[in-house]
Amino acid sequence: MYGKESFNLKIFLTKDTPLEELVQVFSLSNELIKDANINISDIIKKDELIEIPGWIKDKELNSSQSECKKNIIYFEYPNDLPLAKKIPSSTINSKKCYDFFALQNDLQTLLTHYPFVKKRMIGQSVLGQPIYELIIGKGKRRVHMNGAFHANEWITSAIMMKWLDQYLNKIIHDELVNGYRARNLYNETTLSFVPMVNPDGVNLVLNRSLGDDKIKSMVVKINNGSHDFSDWKANIRGVDLNNQYPAFWEIEQARKIPKSPASRDFPGNRPLTEPESIAMEQLVKNSNFDRIIAFHTQGEEIYWGYLNYEPEESEKIVNEFVRLSNYKAVRNIDSHAGFRDWFIYQYRKPGFTVELGLGVNPLPLSQFNEIFEKSKGIFAAALYM
Repeated sequence: MYGKESFNLKIFLTKDTPLEELVQVFSLSNELIKDANINISDIIKKDELIEIPGWIKDKELNSSQSECKKNIIYFEYPNDLPLAKKIPSSTINSKKCYDFFALQNDLQTLLTHYPFVKKRMIGQSVLGQPIYELIIGKGKRRVHMNGAFHANEWITSAIMMKWLDQYLNKIIHDELVNGYRARNLYNETTLSFVPMVNPDGVNLVLNRSLGDDKIKSMVVKINNGSHDFSDWKANIRGVDLNNQYPAFWEIEQARKIPKSPASRDFPGNRPLTEPESIAMEQLVKNSNFDRIIAFHTQGEEIYWGYLNYEPEESEKIVNEFVRLSNYKAVRNIDSHAGFRDWFIYQYRKPGFTVELGLGVNPLPLSQFNEIFEKSKGIFAAALYM
């Protein structure tokens, strides 16, 4: 693993150099270097600072090289090429209790090593934690993925980040993803990636302490006096974020047992009252996604239809997901007001809810490897289907 102790490679060239020459030296592509360096031109000027994505300094060589200052190499190839090397493997380890702070650290590591990835804040949680979207690629096909709508399903964020880490590494090494060149997928698909929709809830489940006595008192009251938040699905105000969307919300609201804030299943007093659900709605409205995939846990099933509003291509896509994961495809369930329900209903485009794993939430980390292996094909297929 390569974490904060390693630096992404930054270089000053010792002479004016065509971009294409730099591409060949580092075995990258025009797109990757351009996307990692804003306003770069086809001729890179002497002493212009350039980031080389997916490359790191070789620390042992660096310690004895006078050309190296901090994390910058004054670079003249081919003589100086041994000063650096491609990242050979994964850069993060997301197999851990994955709270918002773990996510932030891993995001910083990925952005350091893969500066062609763009990060932006699409909203904030009730407690002011940023909700991040990563954007990878530049293709016409626009795919969105998200995780941890539900607090005690935080393992979805951890699994998603491992998918992403491996995909970025394959882009750098120009390797295959399910038989497709990763760099081709980068050029053909724009991936919108929101790994943690509900950071407050995730932190509550994993840390059981929020530091603020007023907030703590509120959530304990909502939780019927219990300090055990392992069953908590909602956001910090006790609203189920995946029951907040205007797709026959009234039906869901009428039949849900909790009629006030609760640890799970309360859809709010009206649609789109919570900042987290609003942020996701606004993201979709402004992004023109071709399809969305929401990752949850419970059942190894893939829900792909909604009241027959889904387009014909949805079945083709879900069949590929099933082939790669051996999960069960379920067209319709008696449920409304979910993020996926609303996307299909509003836009008539393919939307999928993928239920990772089996057991009682929160699923234990002992299932991490098995879930990752079963579901990684779904991540890949979403990029090329």
